[in-house]
Amino acid sequence: MSKRKPTPKPYCNGTWTHARMMGFLRSGLRRMSLRWAPKSQCKTDARRPSQSANKRLKWEYQCAQCNEWKAGKDVAVHHVVPCGELRCFDDLPDFVRRLFVESDGFVLLCESCHKEEHNEQR
Repeated sequence: MSKRKPTPKPYCNGTWTHARMMGFLRSGLRRMSLRWAPKSQCKTDARRPSQSANKRLKWEYQCAQCNEWKAGKDVAVHHVVPCGELRCFDDLPDFVRRLFVESDGFVLLCESCHKEEHNEQR
């Protein structure tokens, strides 16, 4: 019976594997992108004052694919060009370049259209 070799942990004082380090960087960059102004501008450009009976709903957002109006919690800002994978340090410049694009690199989609779009890309 063969024994598994221990996974090398070259990062964070010998406690993180390479995959853990890449996950740490990826999640940190994605968190930073939430405050990226062109991303929020995409959502602002697709809104109108709510016309629903719900008085608590201030804005409605139009899906760019199906053109339906949805509440803010039912829409997502989608990258036109996927950010790709961040599996090694060589992927970092291209990942960042695709993550932080200008307004024309984003589109607002409802949850169902966003799910369809991601399934097609995979």
